[in-house]
Parts: sequence; C-alpha cells; structure tokens
Amino acid sequence: MTKEQMRECIDECLKCMEVCNNCYDACLQEEDVAMMRDCIRLDRMCADMCEFAARAMTQNSPYAAQICALCAQICEDCGNECAKHDMEHCQRCAEQCKRCAEVCRKMAA
Repeated sequence: MTKEQMRECIDECLKCMEVCNNCYDACLQEEDVAMMRDCIRLDRMCADMCEFAARAMTQNSPYAAQICALCAQICEDCGNECAKHDMEHCQRCAEQCKRCAEVCRKMAA
C-alpha cells in the first residue's frame, strides 16, 4: 500500500464518518424515528469505526489492514441499510459508505 493509497483511505474514512454523523442526526429528526432505528444504530457504529480506522492508519498500526477490513464490512452494512430509505441524507450516506467500503477493502488486501 502506497502512502497515496493510505491517504485516500484515510480521507474516505473521514468523509464517511462525517456523512454518517449527519445522517444519524437527520434520522433523529424524522417523523417515525422508530422506523429509522437500524439506520441510526449503523450510522453511529460506522462513524465510530471510520474514525478508528483513520486513526489506526495515521498511527501506522500493525492492525490497520484488519481494522480496515472490519470497517469495510460495517460501511457496507450501513450503506445497505441507508439505501432502503428515500431521504436525501440516507441516500448520500449510502453512496459514501459504499465508496469507503471499496477503498477500505483495497487497504485491507
């Protein structure tokens, strides 16, 4: 993994963290918050994992590849859940999660 590829992964993780946090907050404002329960839960988990993955990479952790592999799985799950909802914030989150999952998978390889 080159420094440029790692930088791209860190950037995508940080973008994903931000988008998931925005989605989480917007979901809490929806009329039927109970319907958004899984989305909210995964948004929080994904944001936290993306932050952790970015931190692991910046610290040159020997576990960065494994952390990125788990991050990719959580991003994929979050993206799939968000894609089920028509709200713009969920669709934006689904797109970023899928992008982040793809980059994290490359980092983990």
